[in-house]
Amino acid sequence: MSLSIDSLPQVEAALHYLAPMAERPRNYTYDPPAGVPRSNIVSDTHIVPIYSARPLERDVSLDREGFALIHQKSAVRDFYDDEEVRRVYYPEAAAALAEATGAKRVFVFDHTVRRRVPGVEDRAAGALRQPVPRVHVDHTEASGPQRVRDLLGDEAEELLRGRVQVVNLWRPIRGPLRDAPLAVCDARTVAHNDLVGSDLVYRDRVGETYAVKYNPLHRWFYVPEMQADEALLLKCYDSLSDGTARFAPHTAFEDPTAGPDILPRESIELRTFLFN
Repeated sequence: MSLSIDSLPQVEAALHYLAPMAERPRNYTYDPPAGVPRSNIVSDTHIVPIYSARPLERDVSLDREGFALIHQKSAVRDFYDDEEVRRVYYPEAAAALAEATGAKRVFVFDHTVRRRVPGVEDRAAGALRQPVPRVHVDHTEASGPQRVRDLLGDEAEELLRGRVQVVNLWRPIRGPLRDAPLAVCDARTVAHNDLVGSDLVYRDRVGETYAVKYNPLHRWFYVPEMQADEALLLKCYDSLSDGTARFAPHTAFEDPTAGPDILPRESIELRTFLFN
């Protein structure tokens, strides 16, 4: 980064980390059996500075900090139409990711649309998905390759011999986004011991994500007032272990400077494999 961190605009906000636990963290994606809590995770909340990445837009790198900002105007008319998203947005995003990263092949494997409704729990029955106000990484050392095996069958083992990345492409559906913006942690400031494997329980499988323990060395960034033609790339897994960014924790947060009359956050994220 060419600019001093202390010279960047910043806000101070609460981020919700993982508190020390004796048992393995776990979240159900559906209503669990009677008497079983939806999640056993206990939050450890810290007020931290979150720096504007706008002055660093051309300096931050997916392979160094674990995130990047790109400009990509979409032809999608309705991001709430799953068929249109798959037909129009998936190939748009794949082309944008290939251009931004040099990946030889991009495979988009799912997407999530979120629209914040105050008081509604994420994954509540009949409700749209909500922003996740908890520091996490979507994949782990184990679940990144496993997801390739789950989805690409006979091709998987050959693909896993090369470099494999899991990269999310995240954007607001409407801008400027002020409600529940996304904060991303510089992957270089994250120690391996900060990442805690956590079960994400589906009806037909158990996935694994990372919950994240607080570390005062973490350095957080966000892009103020993101517009609908801007997208964040987030590194969620990388098979390289040569110092390249592998895992970039991220979370929604409440911007204390946003003001009272702001539109609820609407966003879409794609999860993708990048192969080289």
